[in-house]
Order: sequence, then structure tokens, then C-alpha cells
Amino acid sequence: MKIHPTAIVHEKSQIHESVEIGPFCIINEDIEIKKGTKLLSHIVLRGPTIIGEDNIFYQFSTIGEDTPDKKFKGEKTKLEIGDRNIFREGVTIHRGTVQDKSITSIGSDNLLMAYSHVAHDCVVGDGNVFANNAGIAGHVNVGNNITIGALSTIHQFCNIGDYSFIGMNTSINMDIPAFVKVAADPARIIGLNTVGMSRNDISSESISLIKKAYKLVYRKGLKIDEAIKKSKELNKDQNDSFLDIFIKSLEISERGILR
Repeated sequence: MKIHPTAIVHEKSQIHESVEIGPFCIINEDIEIKKGTKLLSHIVLRGPTIIGEDNIFYQFSTIGEDTPDKKFKGEKTKLEIGDRNIFREGVTIHRGTVQDKSITSIGSDNLLMAYSHVAHDCVVGDGNVFANNAGIAGHVNVGNNITIGALSTIHQFCNIGDYSFIGMNTSINMDIPAFVKVAADPARIIGLNTVGMSRNDISSESISLIKKAYKLVYRKGLKIDEAIKKSKELNKDQNDSFLDIFIKSLEISERGILR
């Protein structure tokens, strides 16, 4: 294990021998770090926190800190992080609260750019990009393969669907369906994330079906339940997995879909 002499590592932490810990890092107890992960410098890890393989943490990130939520009374809550994530300068991530499921969860292959923030009880999937100063409030669910633009904010309890795109300086307070592109403050729908779909190798046939379902939701003046029903009819014979993702992102909404 490569630990810089200025780093402080708690004796009860569980750290794989291949982990690199740079200057002035502070690793508290109840920390588990798996193989290949690098802490470059000035990283603070609080726990209980489990960090997977081959993650990279840049300077001044604070990971697994207590939430500032006023309901939090020091309970032993958790943060779990997957593999191959990159946490750039000054990223902050808080553990969960007992009022939810006591856990904040980050998947794998995410890029969190400088000063982005993930609050308590959030669930972040795989392959997402948080640009500089993007922040999500407590209890937010972020799906997979989503881009969140710089200086954007997401209200608590919102769901952000797979393959969606959030433009720079966007303020979101409702659920965003999968594949949808939003921008502005307050947020407004500006179309489908067709570029993102193509980059993720989604077939032209699937994209065409999603476009038809999108029109049912946003162009036909239908109530959301009716639009979901017609979208399911559209998928009855096709059984397209990507269209199914779009439909399910509508069905799970509790805050209401941004329209």
C-alpha cells in the first residue's frame, strides 16, 4: 500500500494493498477502499463508506460526510460507491439519513467534475457526467448515461431518466423522462437527446419509436395517463427495450413530469 507520510489513516479502515493515498488525506474509521483506487491529495473520507475499484479522487474532495439535513442526529448511515468513477476537485458527497433508506449510492463509470455535489439519500446510476458546480438535493434519483450541465440544480425527490440531457444553468423541480433534453431556469423541454442516443449506439428503429412516444406526451395535448397508454400500445408489437425505458420513466413519476 502506498500511503504518503502526511496522510492520516485510521487503523480500523479496510484498504486494499494496491490503493494509493496521497499527501494530506484523512481516512476515518468505517472506510473500505477496494483495489486500484487513488486518492491524489487532500481528500477527506468519512464513513461508513464503501468505495469500489479503480476510482480516482482529486484534491479537496469530501466524501461520505454527515448530511447538513436538520433531521440528521448523528445516526450511522452509509455511502456506497462503485467502480471506475472520477471525482474531480472539491466534489462533495453526503451519506444518507434514517428517514429514507440510510444510504447514498453512486454507481460506476461516472465523472463528477469540479465542485459538483450529491446530497443525502441520492441514488446515482452508471455512466453519468456532472459538469462543474452541478448539484442535486436530497432523495434525488439519477439514472444512467445522463449529462447534467454546469451550474445546474435538481430539487429534492426528483427522478432524472436514463439518457436525458440537462443543459447548463438549468433549475429542475419536476421529474425528467428518459431521453429528454431540458434547459433554462426554470427548466423547459427542448426536445429529445438524439445525439446522446446515437452516441450510446441506440438503433435508428428505437429512436424512431421514442420520437413517436415523445410526440404523444408532448405534442398531442393528451393527459399523461392517456399518453402512457398509447405509448404502451405503440410498443405492444415492437417490444422495444428503449421505448420501455421511456414509458417506465413516466410511470414512476411522483413529483409529476416536466411538460
